[in-house]
Amino acid sequence: MGTRVRRTAYVLLADPSYLRESVSSYYDRVDRIVASYDRTHTSWNGTPLPLEQCLRIISALDTDRKIVLAPGDFARPGETGLANDTHQRQIALEQASEDADWVLQLDTDEVMRSPDVFFDMLHRAETSGAAGLDFPSRWLYTRTSPGRYLEVTRRFWGIAASYPGPLAVRAGSQLRHARQTDAELFRVDFAPRNTDPWRPADAQVHAVIAPNDGVLHFSWVREPDVIKRKFGWSGHSEHMQAPQVYRRWVWRTRHPLLTVATTPLRRRDDGRYRLSRIPEPPGGEPIRVVADGEAG
Repeated sequence: MGTRVRRTAYVLLADPSYLRESVSSYYDRVDRIVASYDRTHTSWNGTPLPLEQCLRIISALDTDRKIVLAPGDFARPGETGLANDTHQRQIALEQASEDADWVLQLDTDEVMRSPDVFFDMLHRAETSGAAGLDFPSRWLYTRTSPGRYLEVTRRFWGIAASYPGPLAVRAGSQLRHARQTDAELFRVDFAPRNTDPWRPADAQVHAVIAPNDGVLHFSWVREPDVIKRKFGWSGHSEHMQAPQVYRRWVWRTRHPLLTVATTPLRRRDDGRYRLSRIPEPPGGEPIRVVADGEAG
């Protein structure tokens, strides 16, 4: 019998919207989870975060006492949001690497839909000698009605894989930018030929899974007041602050059929979407986000 692969994870606490669903989807598959957050309860950009609500959520779900709280100082003045993002992730990854072979790095609005498939692909990455698992996400833009979402797609509504960075890396890995690393990755896609609109058509694919087995990324699926706050605390906030970004999000939420119909006419960086049915749970209305000091 081979040696058991030791798996841990880290999470960056900031947004409670899908925190419970995200951590619960892999909680029983890892030995330890490092919960990293700024001790001042502020974001990388210095804006306040609902950290008390996040801490209550993880305390309630941590039935096996495997979550380790790891406060630090990550809102460094003079640094960009993304630089602080990468800095915090690297520290959390180093903390999670202790006594581990692999470290999961899912954001708290990313939910494993098929954990068995994910960890089977992680095993294949391990046996292939790769240093990271590039596992596809489905990027959800907004919830238009119960169980219906605008999902990022290719020009003519084909399924699109999203890769914000490897969702698992070897312990001790070095991050280059947010979750991204220059290490060799085992890449999983929804088809034998690349479906990521941002990568070359001939990008290598090592394994194929069904779209229903991809990680669900509820990236912009929030109530209007929460999406405005997310625009302020995100590492990408400089690209989200323009008023038309929010106005476009509201319009598309209210007019999903027109949004889908005009997809072939829009540039890749202007957003291309299809309407997708996502079983609930997971999904549905995210929990109500409250400020520190309020009842949540």
